[in-house]
Amino acid sequence: MNGVLKKILSVVLALLIVWLVYLIVQSVMEPVNFNKEKAHRETVGIQRMKDLRDLEVAYKSVNNRFTASLDTLRDFYNNGKMKIVMQVGSSDDSLAVAHTDAVKKAHKGKVTPEILFDLYNKGDRNLVFSINQNVAVKDTLFHGREDFDIDSLGIIPFSGGKPVLMDAVVKKVSGVDVPLFEAKMPYDDLLKGLERQLVVNLNYDRQNQNKYEGLQVGSVTAPNNNAGNWE
Repeated sequence: MNGVLKKILSVVLALLIVWLVYLIVQSVMEPVNFNKEKAHRETVGIQRMKDLRDLEVAYKSVNNRFTASLDTLRDFYNNGKMKIVMQVGSSDDSLAVAHTDAVKKAHKGKVTPEILFDLYNKGDRNLVFSINQNVAVKDTLFHGREDFDIDSLGIIPFSGGKPVLMDAVVKKVSGVDVPLFEAKMPYDDLLKGLERQLVVNLNYDRQNQNKYEGLQVGSVTAPNNNAGNWE
């Protein structure tokens, strides 16, 4: 009986040791895995914030202000137009520059970019000029980006559908009206589903450093040229 008991105790002790080793490994790996997943989610979130910033800047170039409305940005992307500078030819091409000068002289100097563009479209490809054109936003921003989705742009990734927190104002800065915007992704949403205590610790550390507890681009309180807090 004593022999059987010893065997049972040995098995139990072995299992207990295995369990304790497992707990130790888990306690060591938990923050490692958390930081790895945090870095991954931040990469996805940062790209979305950069895209949001690019669209906001394009919107401002047309409307002279930013917007806090994701619906407005979505409509601007799908239906809006913006001016871009189209550069034709290169100023480093001396032959093309000389030819362009000759065309201008032939028109007695009264040549607009529109006239040069018309000549270009008619077949004169040896011209150097730039022209402002109105183009569809959709055909300019994020063109060819297979990973871009306007419908998910305002959603915090991994959050289960939580919207990006946005604000837009016009403030006096050195006596001048300056349009400002900001967009935020709180860690509470971006890191949803990860070990809660580690998220709480992260937020606490950020607060102690006077940093926002999450990703932020732009600011409506401290103008920063639309910088992201990861930059």
